[in-house]
Amino acid sequence: MVEQLFGSKTRVKLLQLFLGNPNRQFYVREITRKIDEQINSVRRELSNLLSIGIIVSDSNNNKLYYEVNQKYKFYAPLRQIFGKGYSPIQKEEEALKLGTNEVEIQLNSVGHIELAILTGQFTRDESSGIDLLIVGDVNPNALVKYVNNLEQKENKVIRYTIMKMEDFKYRIAIKDRFALSVLGSKKQVLVDMHGIVAVETKQEEEQ
Repeated sequence: MVEQLFGSKTRVKLLQLFLGNPNRQFYVREITRKIDEQINSVRRELSNLLSIGIIVSDSNNNKLYYEVNQKYKFYAPLRQIFGKGYSPIQKEEEALKLGTNEVEIQLNSVGHIELAILTGQFTRDESSGIDLLIVGDVNPNALVKYVNNLEQKENKVIRYTIMKMEDFKYRIAIKDRFALSVLGSKKQVLVDMHGIVAVETKQEEEQ
């Protein structure tokens, strides 16, 4: 039904990928692998989405990266429709191909996660020096397995940091450079149980 409304299966998958991963950039072959569609079809639909203004592109190191345009006038309603990826009635293995849905699902097996942020390689912002921050009570063995799986699927070495919530809140309170660099970086928030990112963003805007 959704494919009929929006024109093609590839376009729907792209919308799910981009709107489900705000602040995250993807290059063409990475997109093709994640949504499991032919590269020519992906290139055609990327061109269509660019012309409409739903996504934007940026070139770096001879690669063209794409991400959702959060200033697009219909960004909010589109994110409500596509922001959670595939619906539960679709095959689980298809849902997992879109990247962040898989990250969020597997986080449940790591422990009680109160804050999880992707940055660094995922958003092409190296200001914090890490790719993944996990805050909460973590099972070390489960975390190692989780990171290894993520590295295999993303085809990159993941730099990550874990800490307790009380430690992270203390770092914010004393204006610790690392904590503020993570919160100030270009990021994708996977989990934020206490609304920390929203509070810090609002405070920055008011200053």
